[in-house]
Amino acid sequence: MDTAKIDATLEVLTENKKRWAHLPIARKRAYLESIRANTTAIARPWVEAAVAAKGLSMDDPLAGEEWTSGPFSVVSLCRTLDETLRRIDEGQSPIDGYTVSTTPTGQVVVDVFPSTIDEKLLYSGVSAQVWMQPGVTPDTLEGTVAPFYQDPDPEGDLCVVLAAGNIASIAPFDIIHEMFNERKVVVVKMNPVNDYLGEFFEVVFADLISDGYLRFDYGGVDVGIYLTNHPRADSIHITGSASTFEAIVFGSGDDRAVNKHHDRPVNPRSIEAELGGVGPVIIVPGPWSKRDLRYHAEQIVSAKMHNCGFNCIAAQVVVMPDGWEHTETLIDEIRLAMARAAERVPYYPGAMDRTGAAIDRSSGVEVFGARNSYLVTDLDASDPDEVMFGAEVFAPVLGVVTLPCPDVPSYMKKAVRFVNERLYGTLGANIMIHPRTEKRERAAFDQALADLRYGTIAINTWTGVAYFLPTCTWGAYPGHSRQDIQSGSGTVHNALMFGAAEKSVVRGPFAPAERAWLKGQPNLAPKPIFFVTNRQAHLTGERLIAYMDSGSKADLARVASAAMRG
Repeated sequence: MDTAKIDATLEVLTENKKRWAHLPIARKRAYLESIRANTTAIARPWVEAAVAAKGLSMDDPLAGEEWTSGPFSVVSLCRTLDETLRRIDEGQSPIDGYTVSTTPTGQVVVDVFPSTIDEKLLYSGVSAQVWMQPGVTPDTLEGTVAPFYQDPDPEGDLCVVLAAGNIASIAPFDIIHEMFNERKVVVVKMNPVNDYLGEFFEVVFADLISDGYLRFDYGGVDVGIYLTNHPRADSIHITGSASTFEAIVFGSGDDRAVNKHHDRPVNPRSIEAELGGVGPVIIVPGPWSKRDLRYHAEQIVSAKMHNCGFNCIAAQVVVMPDGWEHTETLIDEIRLAMARAAERVPYYPGAMDRTGAAIDRSSGVEVFGARNSYLVTDLDASDPDEVMFGAEVFAPVLGVVTLPCPDVPSYMKKAVRFVNERLYGTLGANIMIHPRTEKRERAAFDQALADLRYGTIAINTWTGVAYFLPTCTWGAYPGHSRQDIQSGSGTVHNALMFGAAEKSVVRGPFAPAERAWLKGQPNLAPKPIFFVTNRQAHLTGERLIAYMDSGSKADLARVASAAMRG
């Protein structure tokens, strides 16, 4: 660790932090355009490096994950955030033109997606809302938007970003959020797991680096400790684990537990944290067909196996109704989907140790493939020590638990209570429900959505879809204390700059296009690109970059052509 170099880096950023906070929005938009253009230019070598590091190849459909959760996501965020900044610069509200309403349970919501014809075509059947925290009214909503641009004379802030090691776009997203949403200069410490991406990120953000507003650093834990405790550092943003958060806030060794118990932080800086958790999938009983069961089994397994399970919002516990006529069939379909899923290299450090801890106490463990993905079918909802409930596995392990189902409203209430109270973390929850069941049990379903204490809720899709939508917020359900941080604090992404959001709710079609019309949800949606069984995901992902660069209808048609063959 070269402390003199780090000191010099932070000195430059300190000198420029107030200048950045006061920089005209037009200049900030120019930086966003350079990020977008540089990302597009370097997208292919970026993806090639990520694919190689994870034991894949560019002609493998799984390479689509690297296109979509890498450069495509960054370009998409830049385009949407640029529009927000344009509106602010012209004296408009970022949410002008978006529909604002109130839920049956009284919360203000904003329909944030789709907002253009192209979005409706590209994401057919997908919609999203951002729900505000209780107390926000339609009249007060405007005052909560873009709070960091309401201060006419900000002091400036130097933020230390500890980057994630799994999904390639997380570090760029965190940088963009801190710099453009919160007007901070940033030093990024790359995670050793994917620090090979640093050379590409330094090209993507070249203009901000050359002008002294952003720096990258590399190394291990010692570098992170030095940065987060440096006197020049004003704030911290971390994407990682609760143990890392606690080490920063409460210290290491024997003192940590004592400091945590007494709420005595050793680091006084404000800290935003995205820390993951146990991702539930709630299955609501209804008139599901055989094809419905197969489709959603593929969706559940994809939500688990995307990036080999190394996702903070990977599906981990499937909650099913006991006694439903389709419960055992759905479990069988999940088995088949896991058996068909391509084998992966479990590249993330510690995966096998975490897997062992998760399955050690269970007898109903099934193993799939030479690379070993696991299904645990005997989870006991009443077991207070079940590891699958109390910790994020961060590995390719999926569990199933059943709950009593005397009737659908009672079951939904039990399921919501179970995931809220028994599962660790509050980052993302998924709920699968047939359209006829949702219509028939409207009041109970509305209450379930209101009661779910998660930062993102996905209906008939995966919470990962909200990750790709820049107008959605991303982060834990608000309200965690330092002593019980769960999935963290604060939000990122959030291109509309909501300052009092509670959660994002994203909805997908219950069935793809060929069957959706019969269920009263007409759409043009092909197999979702995140499905691990999508045979064209790599081609669709690459063509998405070309479309996001040009915006042309011809490139959109090429995206659709690949997507429809998935």
